[in-house]
Amino acid sequence: VRYRQKHSQATVLNIFSDYDYNRSVITLAAPIDMLGNLVVAACIEAFKSIDMTVQDGIHPCLGAVDLVPVYPLLDVGVEECGTVARNIAERLALRVPGCSIFLFGQADLPEKRSLVLRRKQLGWFNRKTFKSMEVKADVGTSPNPRYGLTGVGASPYVMNCNVTLDTQDLTAGKEVASAIRGRSVNGLKGIQAMAFPHDGKIEIACNVESLEDQDNAATAHEQAGYVSYCILGKTFFCVSPQLIEAQIKNLAKGHGISTVGTALVGFTPEECKRCAVYALAKEHKSPDKYN
Repeated sequence: VRYRQKHSQATVLNIFSDYDYNRSVITLAAPIDMLGNLVVAACIEAFKSIDMTVQDGIHPCLGAVDLVPVYPLLDVGVEECGTVARNIAERLALRVPGCSIFLFGQADLPEKRSLVLRRKQLGWFNRKTFKSMEVKADVGTSPNPRYGLTGVGASPYVMNCNVTLDTQDLTAGKEVASAIRGRSVNGLKGIQAMAFPHDGKIEIACNVESLEDQDNAATAHEQAGYVSYCILGKTFFCVSPQLIEAQIKNLAKGHGISTVGTALVGFTPEECKRCAVYALAKEHKSPDKYN
């Protein structure tokens, strides 16, 4: 907060905290040339406050700062976001001795490996099997017990959408999550999904990736329940929250289970852009290049 007061061209768009997950997601927006300073300052505070040796929660997590994704919103490309992400990683390694960072997406050059691939490689999905001494960090040292392992990278916008099933049957929840994933035969493009026990029920937590529309088929995607948006003349599309909810509801029905609610963690891409422009305009600053 102190750092935010000094830099009025930045805004906190959303804070999502979940008790069962023991996890918070903070959405920041700022001109790209300011974003790095703000993110580094926030991460330093988190590293001071969170000790991974005592952290516990049902959501997978390997780091006190688990993930720093940089997304383009307006007049900036994902490649430039990758440069900013690499700079954030290098500065964190200098400012927080002992922190360990892996890179993904446009920050992971030249491979540009996806976040889900990097997480699989590093054992993020099963913390009990994570072997920190065997991990070679991309930036910084090997993971130490207090700070853990942090992912830093850049990609087109990723939305988070969670749908709650009215059941405690985790096996059924995992089957629903598996069926909706993008790699499944009848899954939804760009969806990564997991099932967790949550507040006495099962929650299907979806990461919703934006995909570049290289076939100029935006209209067809929209008719199929996807939403599209443009950045620097490039069109991207992602699954709408409504389609995710409808698909999960249909899959759950096959197990004799109903859904009891849907939560969008943050915003759709267009909503995020509109909120950022509006919030920053209120500070009497012109909206330049935002992430």
